[in-house]
Amino acid sequence: MRHGNTINHLSRTYGHRKAMLRNMAVSLIMNKRINTTLAKAKELRKFVEPVLTRSKSDTMHNRRMIFADLQDKEAVKELFATVAEKIATRPGGYTRIIKTGFRLGDAAEMCMMELVDFNELLLADSASRKAKTTRRSRSSKKGTAAPAAAVASVAEAAAPTMVAEAPAVIAEETPEAMVEETPAVVEETPAVVEETPAVVEDTPAVMEDTPAAEDSAPQDESSEQEEPKA
Repeated sequence: MRHGNTINHLSRTYGHRKAMLRNMAVSLIMNKRINTTLAKAKELRKFVEPVLTRSKSDTMHNRRMIFADLQDKEAVKELFATVAEKIATRPGGYTRIIKTGFRLGDAAEMCMMELVDFNELLLADSASRKAKTTRRSRSSKKGTAAPAAAVASVAEAAAPTMVAEAPAVIAEETPEAMVEETPAVVEETPAVVEETPAVVEDTPAVMEDTPAAEDSAPQDESSEQEEPKA
């Protein structure tokens, strides 16, 4: 039973497994792409990526350590001459695994394993996508910059006219028209005061009329009383 062991023995002994991974790593470095089973590709990734990381610094110690793992002079030359330049700026993740289906006979899951920086088709596609996104961003920036400039020019043209018109309105309305209208209201108030005595004078006339009415009333009574005497 495995009991949590992370190593996939691939149904091989240690020496057989080590030799197989070494040969697969050499084939990957020389050809940049290999076809194998998914289980072998996952184990090969653990084996070859530390080798690729070590090849970034070209020293005698690193060359000897890599040669101890690969046991192939031509693979070491290709690694330091070609592959190291391509992966110099990549911080890990040098390989890509693409599943390709199942193998006839034992139905093993197959895949293609390749070096990421040597797939020219995908690199060209990613470059074109970046170019399209930058063009869109530039066009959008130009589209937003033009209305902003137009609004700024309109604001600058309208600002002085508004400032020039403001004092003219103040000069016309405030000083003379307002001052001339206020005394007219003041002059009308005495006219109301003069009319009030006229009402007061009328009241005595009513009071004077009342005695006359009283005088006429007794005369009529005397006339009525005198008629039966006749």
